[in-house]
Amino acid sequence: MKRVAAIDCGTNSIRLLIADIDDDGSGLHEVTRLMEVVRLGQGVDRTGRFDPEALQRTLEATSRYARLCEQHQVQAIRFVATSASRDASNREAFFTGVHQRLGVEVEIISGAQEAHLSFAGAISVLDDGPEPAGKAGARLVVDIGGGSTELVSGSGHTQQEDASMDVGCVRMSERHLHSDPPTRAQIEAAGTDIDAALDEAEQHVELSRVRSVVGVAGSITTVTAHALELPEYDRDRINGARLSLPEIRQACDELLRMTREQRARLPYMHPGRVDVIGAGALVWDRVLDRVAQRVAQAGGVLEPVVTSEHDILDGIALSLA
Repeated sequence: MKRVAAIDCGTNSIRLLIADIDDDGSGLHEVTRLMEVVRLGQGVDRTGRFDPEALQRTLEATSRYARLCEQHQVQAIRFVATSASRDASNREAFFTGVHQRLGVEVEIISGAQEAHLSFAGAISVLDDGPEPAGKAGARLVVDIGGGSTELVSGSGHTQQEDASMDVGCVRMSERHLHSDPPTRAQIEAAGTDIDAALDEAEQHVELSRVRSVVGVAGSITTVTAHALELPEYDRDRINGARLSLPEIRQACDELLRMTREQRARLPYMHPGRVDVIGAGALVWDRVLDRVAQRVAQAGGVLEPVVTSEHDILDGIALSLA
């Protein structure tokens, strides 16, 4: 086996996975998995630059991750940055700070690369088994981040189509959802942005062929925790949960319309998601509504939606095999 460290630095959070990978890349054995909300993308949609305080928070977390990598005797590290880092003009300070702490270069990946890694991570733990007669169709993996949302479809373990949309929980919150709770006009404006992004995404991903949807990342796992009415955040209960479309859409609507104080009191809510989960829920709702429409128009049936705790972080780790 090879011990690796995968670091995913997004718009809202920075996450670490240390894992042992089988030599042939067939299996991942988790050693430790951590997440910190650092909000690196704070203000980037408006200013086009990293905020100095956000950058400092991110580099402090990177230092902590570097110490863990040393303690666990990691053999290879891959540090991937996504939406906010694609947009920031002063990213050289970020690159330098990460290299000083970890000794590796920051990889700013494209939306297509992000979609590929998310798909690989999400499907790595799914047991497909034989395809039931009459149920052939594409699986759609949806990854909602702070700055972007990735849609990637495939059959079995083979990716076929993908699209990256510049809508995410932080970007939509900063751009539109300013009131507490958000007004109807603000929700409609955000919905218009999301729908326009979906119009473009449909030029690249054929949604009518979708029969199953797998949702990954913090916005989706938090919506799932809400739908399940968990007494605390429970990764084992969330992972693999299968929910109907009405259950998910009700959970999304409730989270979107709550006040910040109400969301903060939820026992499974991470403090760093309180102010952005409404926008994440709105993105998830609009994506599922669009998929359901296209599947119904094509005469198909959409299966219950699966939530996975395995995502781009697992895909990054597996890429180091």
